[in-house]
Amino acid sequence: MTTLTGVTRSQQSTALGLSTFAFTVCFAVWTIFSIIGVQIKQDLGLSETEFGLLVATPILTGSLSRVLLGIWTDQYGGRRVFSLVMLASAAATWLLASVTTYQWFLVAALGVGLAGGGFSVGVAYVSKWFPAEKQGTALGIFGVGNLGAAVTSFGAPFLLVAFGWQQTAQVYALVLAAVGVLFFVLAKDDPALQARRAAGRKPRSIMAQLEPLKSIQVWRFSLYYFFVFGAFVALALWLPRYLIGVYGLDIRTAGVLAAFYSVPASIFRAYGGHLSDKYGARTILYWTFGVAMLCTFMLAYPQTDYVIHGIDGPIAFSTEMGLVPFVFAVFLLGFFMSLGKAAVYKHIPVYYPENVGSVGGLVGMVGGLGGFVLPIVFGVMNDLTGIWTSAFALLFLIATVSMLWMHFTVRAMEKSAAAGTATTLPQLPEMQPIHDSTKVPGPSKTIVDWRPEDAEFWESKGKAIARRNLWISIPSLLLAFAVWMVWSVVIAKLPAIGFDYTMDQLFWLAALPGLSGATLRIFYSFMVPILGGRLWTTITTASLLLPAFGIGYAVQNPETPYLIFLVLALLCGLGGGNFASSMANISFFFPKKEKGNALALNAGLGNLGVSVMQFLVPVVITTSIFGVLGGEPQQVDEGTRLWVQNAGFIWVPFLIVTTLLAWFGMDDIASAKASFRDQAVIFGRKDNWIMCWLYTGTFGSFIGYSAGFPLLAQTQFPEVNSLQFVFLGPLVGALSRAGTGWISDRWGGGRVTVWTFVAMMIAVGGVIYFLATKEQPGAFWGFFACFMVLFLATGVGNASTFQMIPVIMHQEVKRTMPELDATAIARQGDKESAAIIGFTSAVAAYGAFFIPKAYGSSIDMTGGPEAALWGFMIFYATCVLMTWWVYTRPGGSLHEIERRHPVTATPNIAR
Repeated sequence: MTTLTGVTRSQQSTALGLSTFAFTVCFAVWTIFSIIGVQIKQDLGLSETEFGLLVATPILTGSLSRVLLGIWTDQYGGRRVFSLVMLASAAATWLLASVTTYQWFLVAALGVGLAGGGFSVGVAYVSKWFPAEKQGTALGIFGVGNLGAAVTSFGAPFLLVAFGWQQTAQVYALVLAAVGVLFFVLAKDDPALQARRAAGRKPRSIMAQLEPLKSIQVWRFSLYYFFVFGAFVALALWLPRYLIGVYGLDIRTAGVLAAFYSVPASIFRAYGGHLSDKYGARTILYWTFGVAMLCTFMLAYPQTDYVIHGIDGPIAFSTEMGLVPFVFAVFLLGFFMSLGKAAVYKHIPVYYPENVGSVGGLVGMVGGLGGFVLPIVFGVMNDLTGIWTSAFALLFLIATVSMLWMHFTVRAMEKSAAAGTATTLPQLPEMQPIHDSTKVPGPSKTIVDWRPEDAEFWESKGKAIARRNLWISIPSLLLAFAVWMVWSVVIAKLPAIGFDYTMDQLFWLAALPGLSGATLRIFYSFMVPILGGRLWTTITTASLLLPAFGIGYAVQNPETPYLIFLVLALLCGLGGGNFASSMANISFFFPKKEKGNALALNAGLGNLGVSVMQFLVPVVITTSIFGVLGGEPQQVDEGTRLWVQNAGFIWVPFLIVTTLLAWFGMDDIASAKASFRDQAVIFGRKDNWIMCWLYTGTFGSFIGYSAGFPLLAQTQFPEVNSLQFVFLGPLVGALSRAGTGWISDRWGGGRVTVWTFVAMMIAVGGVIYFLATKEQPGAFWGFFACFMVLFLATGVGNASTFQMIPVIMHQEVKRTMPELDATAIARQGDKESAAIIGFTSAVAAYGAFFIPKAYGSSIDMTGGPEAALWGFMIFYATCVLMTWWVYTRPGGSLHEIERRHPVTATPNIAR
């Protein structure tokens, strides 16, 4: 730990405490128009745009002055500059009481805005008192001075009501002037200024201090601060007016509720500095932008009335955010913005120790300009659109751009590091040109040095990392399958709780998650090399909260339109897409000798989510496990009540925990990065398309039967309570996949696949037979047993087809790219195998749509499901012929390999 010579802890505390208190008072004055501006608007009859300009004008001065004030602080010391700033802005605030016209209000507001420039003075002054490893925390504590906005939101309305806006301005001016005098008397010159004076050195020139501002990375920091600070100031100014306009509150109530945003957006800045010191600023910024995107998206949705022209007349419903959810959402938004403000400023004194004033001033200026520009834009958008929530739509756009810009720059830098152009990654990509590895705080979640084929590396380090990622991936994938297939049980209960849907409508609901899940897999299969497995797993797991909550709310009202259920069914497909990215991600972590077992565990235990869901949901819907939070039950008959909403709500706590585990516990591998163009080579491989066909026969059957089995069993054997047994099918299929990969390793995936499809043809024939004799005693159990054989065979086939893919591709790469050396062939084979594994799983997932839909169409057209089952048998016959002809017959590409001992002849790459 570095130390500052001659600086005591008491001196540090005094400097930090005085600066924070002074900045709090400055910030309270800086935002005074958020309260007195409401009364001035009424007195002068201002438009929304004019009001927005008035409250934003002080922000303009406070922003533009920050660069110059920061430089002056480096030159002349924070004690002198801070005091002068407070006295000057106090004089301008006092003069407000004598202003009567709108134009002069704007002029006076420019002087009031000087108080906001105190931020860059304080940053430059405080940073001089602390060593680099403590500056994040110190500047975070100083930033708590943003609490001044809450002081104004809470206290100024009471002064306004009691004394009027003129006297309120004068009280603020007197307090600010007194604090300016006290600061000059009690504060001391910073250690850097004292040392420079003692040595007789002149301060650095303004041009020298402006030199770093030529770098693009400084301006990118400024964009981040434009959102986390500029949007904070804008909302602090805008919320009282918003609350009055949207919810009809009085000025005092609006001011108090606005403080629920300003307080967390201020006081937790100190905690953000601590977290940035401990975990690194980039991690904190990811969380800030991610949560901000979620909150602003929810806040941006306006109150909307829907009218659907139904068969029996119009069906009307509406959406709106009540006052309590609104206050909670802005509280959460403010909390994470406070963390982000500290994260942005964490690196400035570390990477620019000689230019804190100018760099911090520029970043603060751009952030402050956000506080100036955004309120004006909010007013203009209100005038143009007439929609109050348009302000939050704009903030959502800014947060999204900031997140994407930061993330893709990070990925590009990590790819560069993996290629050997950088040995250690800084916490933020903007710092690459001036990176010093000794200044990097906290661990990075991207692994640059990854050598799983190196036995020593694997045993000492790699194995533990790979297994940690695997055991977080498995529950994430299990939950994804559970949410994907939850409709298969829910729809079986919809008629009983008052939803009057036809049989074809019910099968459509069962089929749509498969359709959307399969389509999403096409895109998901390429996302891990582009975005990184850690971020993508976190995002995709969190996205499952949408259908989980949606199901819980929709099933409670029998008047919910069928369209809403169609949308929710499509959203359940988000879970289906996860398999492609999860398998591709895990394939990068393990060496060839263990890759097969890892993929088998990930896929097999992930598939278990279907069985877990089909077992758990029928149990949880029979009791009020969430109490009043879960809603009222649905009355089935006089003696039966169901809480079908629990089918969605039960997954929420598990999804939240798993999302957090993915973000904090998983890693990215830099060498796995690849663009879509790099991966698109698989579309020219004929084996890619053949394996899509075969894997549709195995996994497509597994997921399709899982989706359609509950409803098929209930409709064909209504006298049997089949829902208590149907979970066994997916359970058998999942466990057989996880436990039979060794068979393909021993005998060859191609040969096992041929016999798997033969067994599936026989099992389908048995199902057809027992459906034809379903009136006979014991027919259900024969039907059920044949389906268990089908599920068992799909699990074995899932493992065998995935075992085939890497073996085929390593041979194909070696044949088509003879110019590559052994290492390059292995790397190219791994990348193509991972891409094909993801893509084939995407195509195969369409089975979750076609099989239930085929049942429904067959029943609708012929009165029974037999026509669909005959179609499945013919399809399996084509799979047998294709596997034999292309791969296992004499002369086929796997014939010689699989006739040797597979374990020694080829690496155990995938099961």
